[in-house]
Amino acid sequence: MPTIIIRADSSSEIGTGHIMRDLVLANKYKNAKIIFATRNLNGNINDKIIENNYKIEILASNNINEMIKIIKKYRVDMVVIDHYGIKYKDEKKLKKKTGVKILSFDDTYEKHYCDILYNHNISANPKKYKGLVPKHCELRCGSKYTLLRDEFIIEKKKKRKKISKKEKAIFIAIGGADHSNINISILKVLKSFKKLNINLVTTNANKNLVELKKYCKNKKWINLHINSNNIAKLMRKSDFSIVTPSVTVNEVYYLKIPFIAIKTAENQYDIYKYLKKNGFLVIKKFNSDLLKKAIKKILKTTR
Repeated sequence: MPTIIIRADSSSEIGTGHIMRDLVLANKYKNAKIIFATRNLNGNINDKIIENNYKIEILASNNINEMIKIIKKYRVDMVVIDHYGIKYKDEKKLKKKTGVKILSFDDTYEKHYCDILYNHNISANPKKYKGLVPKHCELRCGSKYTLLRDEFIIEKKKKRKKISKKEKAIFIAIGGADHSNINISILKVLKSFKKLNINLVTTNANKNLVELKKYCKNKKWINLHINSNNIAKLMRKSDFSIVTPSVTVNEVYYLKIPFIAIKTAENQYDIYKYLKKNGFLVIKKFNSDLLKKAIKKILKTTR
């Protein structure tokens, strides 16, 4: 049985997306022993790893020497690196010291020393990796490699029922940590529209959760979902969604849910640029007036 180590972190600052997509990838290696190497940072979702019955090695730092010791300890066959803090020189040292096969995630066209380069975003362009990875490196780029949890695949197969309803259902997902703290600002914009029913998803990694709960309290038009396991169902029954140009866009795109994408981080720029070029509704930085215009536009096209 091969052994695979996945190096990724989650926190209120980093967000939860890395761990969530790594759990999907891990599920594809059913005949392997999977170990997650992660730090115990504030607002982490390490409980999700445990919930999925994977072993965890808690790291003290991002120092690559710590990873090398763990790889040797478990006689690892492959290491998955999904971490912006681990660079080309670290991957090269790791390969030199252990000879392990390396799969590196990348969203921003950085230089990597790996055997497999994984960019599963709908905007991914393999041509941009020329000169950034070794010649032998296998490129897994684009929507055909998008990592989707089973719930999305199951939901996609279902026929979407057309229900005559007075209210429009809107799905909001601005990252599990919402480090940009714009959830309430979005809700305030939506408040000016009539007959809307909101499903807003977030996690305990959101350091603004107390404030968000307080705002949502006693507002019947807002349904706040914390650590939900029914994301695909909530998306599927929505008329449109407000998300970030990140992993979540891959999901709403797959389910063919109309969306408005608001960029909240620099690592989302490539998807943002791709969506803008292809005529999708995008906002470079949160702006209440621009969001209001985008909502008015999308409401005209959804029935």
